[in-house]
Amino acid sequence: MTRTASLNAVRRRVERLRAKIRRHDRLYYVLDRPTISDAQYDRLFAELTRLEAEYPRLVTPDSPTKRVAGGAVPSFPTVRHLAPMLSLESVTDPDAVRRFDERVRKTVGGSRLQYMLEPKFDGLSLEVVYRDGALDRASTRGDGEHGEGVTENVKTIRAVPLRLDDASHRVPRLLSVRGEAVMRTEDFRALNARLERDGQAPFANPRNAAAGSIRQLDARISAERRLQVFFYDILHIEGGPRLTDDASVLQAFAGWGLVTSPRARLCEKPDEIFTYHREMERLREALGYEIDGIVLKLNDLGARQRLRATGRHPRWALAFKFTPREEQTVIEQIVVQVGRTGVLTPVAVLRPVGIGGVTVARATLHNREEIARKDLRVGDAVRVIRAGDVIPEIVERLPRSGARHSRPFSMPRRCPECHTKVVREGPFDRCPNGLACPAQLKRAIAHFGSRDALDIRGLGAETVDALVSSGLVRSVADLFTLRARDLVKLERFADLSAANLLQAIDKARRTTLWRFLHALGIPSVGVQTARDLAEHFGSLDAIRSAGEAEIEKVSGVGPIVAHEVAEFFRQPGNLRAIDLCRRRGVALAEAAPRPRGPLAGKVVVFTGGLESMSREEAEELARARGARTARSVGAHTDLVVAGTEPGSKYDKARALGVRVIDERAFRKLSGAR
Repeated sequence: MTRTASLNAVRRRVERLRAKIRRHDRLYYVLDRPTISDAQYDRLFAELTRLEAEYPRLVTPDSPTKRVAGGAVPSFPTVRHLAPMLSLESVTDPDAVRRFDERVRKTVGGSRLQYMLEPKFDGLSLEVVYRDGALDRASTRGDGEHGEGVTENVKTIRAVPLRLDDASHRVPRLLSVRGEAVMRTEDFRALNARLERDGQAPFANPRNAAAGSIRQLDARISAERRLQVFFYDILHIEGGPRLTDDASVLQAFAGWGLVTSPRARLCEKPDEIFTYHREMERLREALGYEIDGIVLKLNDLGARQRLRATGRHPRWALAFKFTPREEQTVIEQIVVQVGRTGVLTPVAVLRPVGIGGVTVARATLHNREEIARKDLRVGDAVRVIRAGDVIPEIVERLPRSGARHSRPFSMPRRCPECHTKVVREGPFDRCPNGLACPAQLKRAIAHFGSRDALDIRGLGAETVDALVSSGLVRSVADLFTLRARDLVKLERFADLSAANLLQAIDKARRTTLWRFLHALGIPSVGVQTARDLAEHFGSLDAIRSAGEAEIEKVSGVGPIVAHEVAEFFRQPGNLRAIDLCRRRGVALAEAAPRPRGPLAGKVVVFTGGLESMSREEAEELARARGARTARSVGAHTDLVVAGTEPGSKYDKARALGVRVIDERAFRKLSGAR
């Protein structure tokens, strides 16, 4: 091959790499629909960087290596950043970290050199600007020079102060800070469960959920999503205190009320970097939010100025990423599940593979458009990750060989459970047969008797399947007509088990308003929302007759939830089921207004083991003293009660600056003996 032919081949490869990277940039940063893993993207970018270094004549001004990837979403105003928001060079090889350290020491000089170590948050990067201490504007990173103006949405995040605190540190005239918006793992799970319950597409991972929540055109929807922002860098500053190193920056942030990582740590030796990296990887699951590595930054701000930056990366910082949690496997089958709301969800049955200590054998494919976009078929080799280290996700199909492969998958035209003709709603396929569909009925009954609903002991999945399959139960109200002589005819039941189930059902007839509301399976209504509705209206009849505007006045209820509640009580079938339950003996204890007490108006979360009472008893005590209780720590939490061996909720509370007390202090505060 001639030199010209060789150069032309390299040029074609470079052009293909640029096209791929630009496409993935758009999918990742603009559309929030990444189709390859971070590791795959890094390999593409590294190859392009290497080829451009070897063949400088092929470098063009518009190459992805000459700019920070991304683009502004047209529906938001475009904002120019006060300073460029550069990305970090990413490595996974310890030798690359050592070479970075050697370059820094050679340039800066001096034997005593410190790095600030922090977790590398996996979320959406933001610029937040304060003028004279007041929040002026907020924007996404975008292309590094310009971003999307998301000020109103960011203002809904309680972790972001609307005004800086000047008690301990003088507030600058103008301050531009950089932070990362993240969604907690437990909030991510709850959001996806709600989206799937409502027939909407779930987010692939917490990072996409955070980005999607920030980019809502309706700020009220953003407010309903529980987001956190960790701040870690100053982009621009005029006036204020004299800051000489990163440690003083983080101290100033804390003084101003900006949340920083509680895991930040100074180090001097490379070995300390590797120790910190191992520690963070070990703690990764327990942090409660997603990280994909650590960041090391030169602590001395003056030395940073001497090192400066490339067109894309600062030379004084490095991202030392974890080994990607991904594996390759094969799609052995694609099955379709029918959810409680009738949505048909395709699921890939995988050849079992271990990822991060967990055996993965199934992965949701979400909907027909997702399957078509990735062109997934039975027999395909695929790359699988545990998205957010929680949910298995197929990120890409590997190239097919020349061997014969299966035909493209298509969603069934009829419901696989009841054979009703499926209707299409956007990217989703839905069975319109409602509770006449066995799958939807089974899931509705299982939810009706679940622990946080009517708590019918013995009404597990196998029992529900037997009751529905036999025809004994055709609606939730039929549970209250079951007789022992009918149950003992079923394979699973003997006299004792039948008597136990009937006793549990009879006990469930006398329940509280909030439990019944939750049991009904109203879209978007979880345990806390059911409590709030019950305490606000006091009776089921009052809720049934309320309009959307009145429902929206309930604390913690936004316009989406208000619409779902009002719509549920407009459906004749739902009203018939409720009336049947009441005629068959279901009696609801009317909810009294939330009592006034020492915890009035506060949101309380419990974590760890309690010695003098059970978790349920502690929550009841808190509510009796006027509090609202929650199962997760978020921006709205006022108090965390930590028992023995507290979990990630404790770390989350400390990171948010939420007050934490022990069991003894809680009993004293609540006036318990």
